[in-house]
Amino acid sequence: MSEIKNKLKDLVENGMIPEVEHYVEDLHTLLEKGVETQDDIDAIKEMESFLVELQNILAVIEEDSIPQEEYEKIYEKIISNIKEHEHQ
Repeated sequence: MSEIKNKLKDLVENGMIPEVEHYVEDLHTLLEKGVETQDDIDAIKEMESFLVELQNILAVIEEDSIPQEEYEKIYEKIISNIKEHEHQ
């Protein structure tokens, strides 16, 4: 497996997925308590869709079904988004 695919896999598998799962769990806690807002409900839907996208990225990596350049683009986009959210 190429270095960029390993970096992408590690980022998604060990960084993004656990973080998203934790956030979704927190949102579900609000649902259980009955204190959720419509924004919370919308966030749950968005985060669950995002989680599926992240799992799809892992599947694509395992299948090695896209060109190397695409892995690089995906990795750079994720890193860019992380940096953008860190500065908010």
